[in-house]
Amino acid sequence: MNKGYYFIKPLIPRNIQLFARRKLIQKKYPRCSNIWPINEIASAKPSGWKGWPEGKQFALILTHDIELIGGHNKCIDLMGLEMELGFRSSFDFVPERYKVSPALRNLLVSNGFEICVHGLKHDGKEYLSRKVFLERAIAINKYLKEWNAVGYRSPSMHHNLEWLHDLNIEYDMSTFDTDPFEPQSDAIDTIFPFWVPGKEPGSGYVEMPYTLPQDFTLFVLMHEKSINIWKQKLDWIAEKGGMALINVHPDYMNFGSGKNNSEEFPASFYRQFLEYVKNKYEDKFWHVLPGKMAEFIKSNRTIRQKTVALGRTIYQSKTDFVKIIN
Repeated sequence: MNKGYYFIKPLIPRNIQLFARRKLIQKKYPRCSNIWPINEIASAKPSGWKGWPEGKQFALILTHDIELIGGHNKCIDLMGLEMELGFRSSFDFVPERYKVSPALRNLLVSNGFEICVHGLKHDGKEYLSRKVFLERAIAINKYLKEWNAVGYRSPSMHHNLEWLHDLNIEYDMSTFDTDPFEPQSDAIDTIFPFWVPGKEPGSGYVEMPYTLPQDFTLFVLMHEKSINIWKQKLDWIAEKGGMALINVHPDYMNFGSGKNNSEEFPASFYRQFLEYVKNKYEDKFWHVLPGKMAEFIKSNRTIRQKTVALGRTIYQSKTDFVKIIN
């Protein structure tokens, strides 16, 4: 169904697409209250887990997928908001959907932000077949090298953790701990990063699931009028000592004072979230860019060895993983 949808998607008016997704969420939501936004299974710590650097209670990673040129043009506003509050994040650009400004990329990096590749065209077709993925991997690797980027995130959170070994990456962020509303809704069931081993000894990459609901789901599809769900989930992650990884799209943020359109939410919601983290958990969280998180998992030999088995179990047999942690 997903493959067929992306072939006809360009023919479907955007308002019809949104209407259908909202109806689907309304139908699924009552059946998913036991796993969304919190799935208790996901709180299990990896075997041998020794905690975050400097004894921090939990980790915080901020990421932004830039889907269209409109989002690209809002990146400086978003960068300024985060810098004002003392935060840094990764900005994830689509190389062949719009023109990505080299000056913008350089500005972000020079101010302590990170650049990530977000698919190639954002057309939902990367995983149509192994052949298609391999062809696109060549181009994606070119942009990874050109942009000096080490991370990747697939559009629409499509993923195949085996195929991703064909990318020259240190980390991927194409999965989630729990999100039954995504097109490919197979959850990873963990709020911790984990190692995905390659076929060659020592090869592989770090997988980092997003663990806070996406802004588009909350504010555009579900019409939430507050950040209460973000706060609820963050508090739970902090209590469990996990990784709070959020994906906020500048495309859907309204930085002005005018009325939001049907696909916008006030940028003040994101500001409120950052202020909440900063005020409630000052000095208790490890605020880190995804590239540094990947280095941490890889460089700590104990964690890496212990998470190899966890990573294999998650993406080969989620049922076995549930058995292990129970």
